[in-house]
Amino acid sequence: MSAPDHIVFVTGRLARPRLEKIAASLPETFRWSIADAGVKVAALMTEEIIKRRVAMPEGASRIVLPGRCRANPEALAAHFGLPVERGPDEIVDLPAWLGLAGRSLDLSGYDVRIFSEIVDASKMTPDQIRAKGLDLARRGADVIDLGGLPDTPFPHLEASVRALKDAGLRVSVDSFSRDELARGAKAGADFLLSLNEDTLDLAFETDAVPVLVPTRPEDLPSLDRAIARMLKAGKPFLADPILEPIHHGFVDSVARYRDTRARWPDIEMMMGTGNLTELTEADSLGVTALLMGMCSELAIRNVLIVQVSNHTRRTVEEHDAARRVMHAAKADAALPKGYGRALLALHDKRPFVQTPEEIAQAAADVRDPNYRIAVAEDGIHVYNRDIHRVGTDAMAFFPDLDVRSDGAHAFYLGAELAKAETAWRLGKRYVQDEPLEWGCAADAVDEDTTAFKKAGHTKHSGPDAPPRITRDARAPEADASPPETVTDTQARAETDPAPAPRGERIVCGRLVPSDGA
Repeated sequence: MSAPDHIVFVTGRLARPRLEKIAASLPETFRWSIADAGVKVAALMTEEIIKRRVAMPEGASRIVLPGRCRANPEALAAHFGLPVERGPDEIVDLPAWLGLAGRSLDLSGYDVRIFSEIVDASKMTPDQIRAKGLDLARRGADVIDLGGLPDTPFPHLEASVRALKDAGLRVSVDSFSRDELARGAKAGADFLLSLNEDTLDLAFETDAVPVLVPTRPEDLPSLDRAIARMLKAGKPFLADPILEPIHHGFVDSVARYRDTRARWPDIEMMMGTGNLTELTEADSLGVTALLMGMCSELAIRNVLIVQVSNHTRRTVEEHDAARRVMHAAKADAALPKGYGRALLALHDKRPFVQTPEEIAQAAADVRDPNYRIAVAEDGIHVYNRDIHRVGTDAMAFFPDLDVRSDGAHAFYLGAELAKAETAWRLGKRYVQDEPLEWGCAADAVDEDTTAFKKAGHTKHSGPDAPPRITRDARAPEADASPPETVTDTQARAETDPAPAPRGERIVCGRLVPSDGA
């Protein structure tokens, strides 16, 4: 029988009380130790500090670093001879990160294919279409759809199809013109959108897979007849009952998707989501999540998306994120909750990672003039060794901040406080010196998680001024205390009626006399 997993959480002095509180709430089946390196801020620990100041308790099986610690896990794993992982950025997320939410967070899988339409392809050159197609593919599209415009010639259709195919992309052609569809198929298009029972003969003249639609959106029997003909011929196809806009048959069209799936349980289907995302002036992320949930329930494994309106500029990324969340939730037979923050743009599920009391305690421990900014349910907190102010208006803090003669510092604090106010008003997480997270609504900032950020222009207001901007600009070990390791046994003993003998404590996994005992 193998020994139970024994996790060692490496941390710093300021974060340790909160980490102890969270760790003590873990089920008793978890064995853990907290290795306090003695430095104030865990995020500023380097590999050398950890190697020099942290000792592993006996029986340790793996090490978890703070999410913002820039030490290299591989280098530390080689040093300690144990697996090393980077944990969550926020301590409150530790139980979910450990899998205590009842599921693991794996969003690598999906079963929905995204067709992304270039609506004005006939007005673009083949080179422009190729560049656009590669960009859409980078964002998450699987098939690039060339949209034809009514009464607009598309003489370079064949060249455009070949340009996309030569770039390694799959291509569909979408047109009301039978001639354009035939030309696109002959040039190598993989799919044709959209054929009904009146134009279905084209499906038998090409190897391109047709997307079948009813002759009119409400004429579902015409779609059934086209499906039956394709099944009888043994040819592949997709069926799309057509999603209608709100107040123009939306609810009835949703029912048609349900009815089509009920009558044809094994066919491949498509849903064109643009009639809702484009034609509803609401943030498209929630609309997309709902539609992708419908697709997941009905096993619709193809979506046609379009981006024309500015408010849908991230529609590819939104569909990509939603298909991954819905796939994972369906595999777990679970609600689409607890699968990351990609579908949360404006608000966070747990926006405030510290209570006002925890921030007050942190403020009481500060001994330097560097300003810290935090956000809790009661507002924005700004503190250093001299002040601790709480408010909800970023500009109102200025009279209390000693920055009148330091323009660069004032600029920095103004930007950070404005960001903090935005986070507080929306209910988003705020972390000083880090950008706000907008889910899939904006690209995340790429960063090297093993290296510290470079100093910015607002580090000081003159060549000889001391570093004052960052939360802890001094060397991490400037006021370090002796390292200490606290085990789960010790933490639980603190609430036991028979405490450990006075004058002893656990240090690096060993019971030793306390200082001054």
